[in-house]
Amino acid sequence: MQPLPLAELNTRALRVLIQEMGVVNTARFIHQYTHGFGDYTQEREQLFTDLTIDDIVAAVERDPKSGRDF
Repeated sequence: MQPLPLAELNTRALRVLIQEMGVVNTARFIHQYTHGFGDYTQEREQLFTDLTIDDIVAAVERDPKSGRDF
């Protein structure tokens, strides 16, 4: 069997996954392998510019499930 072009490979693989697992589980499966984007180092510097480690720890201790509360 010859290697398929990537576009066709992706289409066929998605079709099989959706048929076997459904759309939701296929999306969950693919999400495991999706890489983030951007430059976290740069974003971190912008997000936390005016905060100390103590500020961040205090926010997490106040409500660890809230995400960003500072």
